[in-house]
Amino acid sequence: MIKVGKWIARHRVLILVVAVILLFPSMYGFEHTRTNYDLLTYLPDTLETVKGQDILVDEYGMGAFSMIVVENEDLKDVAKLEKDIEAIPHVKDVLWYDDVADINLPVDMIPKNLREKFFNGDATMMIALLDDSTSADSSMEAVEQIRQTVKDDCYVSGMTAILNDLKSLTDQELPIYVTIAVALCLAALLLLTDSFAVPFLFLIDIGMAIIYNMGTNMVFGQISYITKAVAAVLQLGVTTDYSIFLLGSYRENKERFPGDNNRAMGHAISNTFKSIIGSSVTTIAGFIALCFMSFSLGFDMGLVMAKGVLFGVLSCVTILPALVLIFDKLITKTTHRPLLRNTDRLSDFVTKHWVIWLVIFAVMFVPALYGNNNVKNYYDMSGSLPKTLPSSIAETKLEDDFGSSTMHVILMDKDLPAKDQKAVLDQIDDVDGVNYCIGIRSLVGSEVPDSMIPAKAKSMLESDKYTLAFVSSQYYTGSDEVNAQIDDINKILKQYDPNGMLIGEAPLTHDLVDVTNVDFMHVNTASIGIIFFIILFVFKSFSLPVILEATIEFAIFVNMAIEFYTGTSVSFVTSIVLGTVQLGSTVDYAILMTSRFQKERQRGRDKKTAVTIAHRACMPSIITSGAAFFAATFGVAVYSDIDVIHSICMMLARGALISMVTVIFVLPGWFMLLDGFIEKTSIDFLGTKKAARKAAAQSRRIGTAATAAAAGSGQVSGASGDTGVTGASGMETAEDSSKTSGDSEKQDFKE
Repeated sequence: MIKVGKWIARHRVLILVVAVILLFPSMYGFEHTRTNYDLLTYLPDTLETVKGQDILVDEYGMGAFSMIVVENEDLKDVAKLEKDIEAIPHVKDVLWYDDVADINLPVDMIPKNLREKFFNGDATMMIALLDDSTSADSSMEAVEQIRQTVKDDCYVSGMTAILNDLKSLTDQELPIYVTIAVALCLAALLLLTDSFAVPFLFLIDIGMAIIYNMGTNMVFGQISYITKAVAAVLQLGVTTDYSIFLLGSYRENKERFPGDNNRAMGHAISNTFKSIIGSSVTTIAGFIALCFMSFSLGFDMGLVMAKGVLFGVLSCVTILPALVLIFDKLITKTTHRPLLRNTDRLSDFVTKHWVIWLVIFAVMFVPALYGNNNVKNYYDMSGSLPKTLPSSIAETKLEDDFGSSTMHVILMDKDLPAKDQKAVLDQIDDVDGVNYCIGIRSLVGSEVPDSMIPAKAKSMLESDKYTLAFVSSQYYTGSDEVNAQIDDINKILKQYDPNGMLIGEAPLTHDLVDVTNVDFMHVNTASIGIIFFIILFVFKSFSLPVILEATIEFAIFVNMAIEFYTGTSVSFVTSIVLGTVQLGSTVDYAILMTSRFQKERQRGRDKKTAVTIAHRACMPSIITSGAAFFAATFGVAVYSDIDVIHSICMMLARGALISMVTVIFVLPGWFMLLDGFIEKTSIDFLGTKKAARKAAAQSRRIGTAATAAAAGSGQVSGASGDTGVTGASGMETAEDSSKTSGDSEKQDFKE
């Protein structure tokens, strides 16, 4: 790695040129990576609700629908509007009252079973059936054209309308997220580093890595809007550490090799690469754990973020060294006193009162664990959006005028007897929270023969294999009430048609609850297990992985418990992501301090001295890293109007601070309390066996050198015949050889 580092240092201009060139295909890839705004598409294909969505497309040529509320319009004008909407590309049909009855009838004369479904006062409702899936670009374009077609007193609701608004909002906010994260991270680094130029170089390097990461997402075809929104911010926060490591190592090596910056950087790259490989592996492991989810959003986020850390590592040992060498003089000229000049007093206070911090840990652990396990999650993504969006306003209108908060879809066997179809819909009508059902048999009754059913209604609601019905519900998607309602409806449906299906946003979300509850356990177990074995391998210790992970898990518990004790519900995505990301990204703080503690113990320090030195040395780095992570995520959390983005970033920002405080205050106490236990449960923790092997190797080298020198001296003696001089000469040569070997060993140690 030293040779590689020196090569990078010598060819710094070439590396920067190549780095800039690679930005162009990366930006192309970023622009051509599709963004998926529908989280429900990440559910497993094996679920009945997901299969039902596919059947809608295959059997009916319909994958989505939107409810349209029209107020203060004559029936003839509404009929004309219906025709205009049907003419819009990708609108398959529009279901309204005139498909089953004559619009010339006054509203008061319309049969009650029809009137309550389509009319309420001056408002009427129609359902636009779209020919593609809910989140398809064509469906969202169709909704946008519907909005342009309807008048002021018309409101377009439904999941596709919500996703269309979400797309517009995220496209508008995403550049601002990055700007805020960069600005606040820059401010933190300007305060905590000792050069005004350094933070800009850091951000240029990390910015390039982010572009490479986002550009290569094109190989996946698409990424979720959540991944797109938070990946860059997290990459910025997590990989800033690596830049700090490189610069610190470079400055140390400049003192060792004055006047030879290329050599100093070569050694710095080697040292940094070894350090950040260990650090980045735990972070990557935390992200990879997300891939164990059956809800494939985790796979989406996990791969993108893990790839981002990898690009951060590579750019740190290639692009950043080139930038630092080119701007070395500017870095020196812009040096200033950092905000944290000396933390020794605070460090001494923490280590002196280590018992108090362990007592606080013990007292807080149980309530933190309880709060973590009982925090309430919400699953309604539409409910997390601003109420000022057009789709949110339309949802409110639909609820106010028709008492409907969501719409389910029923698929029944077409050959099911008409009386049974009618019985299913009638019984579902009586389920708590159901407003009405719209199906062939609820519109025309079971006595009407198939030949008498209006052709348009029949073509919309029947296919070769299935008959379709819509169920209006008063309850919100993801609520306990709607989940109980779905169970009741499914029970009725399966009683008459074992192969019948209940599908739609709420039934999909109902399955989402079950899937993610299992995923949450899998992801936590996977992240804890993977990182446990990494720490086990690094430190060759059975106790240290438990101590370090317990420390960070405590910080995670505290973070989640705050939401519970303040009565705040969090997005289910936040609950899944937080544990793995906070563990993977902040366990580095604990590893850093542990490594230094072990090094000081191996140097022969007693445990108190070793803890004090390790704490003093690591505390500034941990504070700088935690502050950068906090700055990168906090500003986005404050700004974002999308609650799931706000929730993820706010809790990660808070988690960075809580982890930082926990490691600084609690971890030293564990070392003081469990030093002997750590030594007994670790392989050569104090390095005595390693030191013995090194001393033996040194002794062998000295002996070999002395023997060779003596043998050479003996040959000379044989020629001259002066054995006395030979003895003196031989001893002198051995001493010189020993000295040379020692000097060589010192140089090896430096290298």
